[in-house]
Amino acid sequence: MKFKRAFRLLTDNFSSVYKLLLYRIVLDGFFIGLSYVVLNLGLSEIFRSAEVKNIFSLLGEFFEALFAGRTAVLESFRETFLEAIKAVVTLLASNIGSIVGSVVGVVLVYLLSRFLKGVGIFSMGNIFYDRMAFYGRTHFSAAYFKNLGKAMLYQIIYVPLSFVYDLLTLGACWFFFFYTPSLFSSYNFVTIVLGLSVSVTMCICMQALKMTLVSGWIPAMIAGNGAGKSMKESFCAVRGVAGRYSSYLVAIYSILLVNIACGLMTFGSMLLLTVPASYLFLLCLQFVYYFEEHGMKYYLSAHEIVGGENVAEQDELEEIAKQAEQAGTESGKGGPAGV
Repeated sequence: MKFKRAFRLLTDNFSSVYKLLLYRIVLDGFFIGLSYVVLNLGLSEIFRSAEVKNIFSLLGEFFEALFAGRTAVLESFRETFLEAIKAVVTLLASNIGSIVGSVVGVVLVYLLSRFLKGVGIFSMGNIFYDRMAFYGRTHFSAAYFKNLGKAMLYQIIYVPLSFVYDLLTLGACWFFFFYTPSLFSSYNFVTIVLGLSVSVTMCICMQALKMTLVSGWIPAMIAGNGAGKSMKESFCAVRGVAGRYSSYLVAIYSILLVNIACGLMTFGSMLLLTVPASYLFLLCLQFVYYFEEHGMKYYLSAHEIVGGENVAEQDELEEIAKQAEQAGTESGKGGPAGV
């Protein structure tokens, strides 16, 4: 039911997808260009080196062998790749000064990019909150500047925490990818696919956990609570935590499936819509959970208000009403036939 309501909330505000798309295109264009300048200044010689080219060549051979089923290449990949990594590490050690400067520059650019994108998501949250609370239509620019202070405070806390969490996720995925196959006697196609599967599963599960923990943070701040209180409330919300985690887990898998399918079928063009829509769907899901867990009624459309104190009972009554309506329709169809 919450999935359905979040999806209806998204479709009722689908114009927000275009606004977020435009906002992200402008930011991505600027920060990609800035990152290129930073990297080109410090790492141009390293990127052109034979050691780095060998890494990309090995990765290309790995995926080619993976899809072609050439087990001999796959069995020797781990040792070959680790040797190539050691050669790159030796190269990096001899250029440590320029590397540190470039890495720090790129990390700062990345964090600033996430910061500004998060401000945009926070503003979208205000638009959804107004829509749900009193069916208001708030302009993106008005929401952006109205919540700029709150959004900046939220991002100052959230971005570093999320960055560290994502690094831990990446480390866990790296570990499971390389060491899961080593648990078996042979290093072949099946064990490599198993390692990839375990790594992807670990990544998705950890991201679902992160979304579960921060689910109520943005909604609580937009509702008027302080950043610290909202964060504590979100992190300590144990009621229904299993249901929230399950919802975000299914949402991530569904989003990946939809984006991959749409990307393949439209040669990537539909990703311009599905990617920002995915972010907003997760945001809608956060607000649906927040409103219902706090017993707050909200608008799904101009003529439909849901939520309230007994949300679970209401969902059950709606299901019973639907079943009764279907039964009535079937009996209505069968009545004249029996006369």
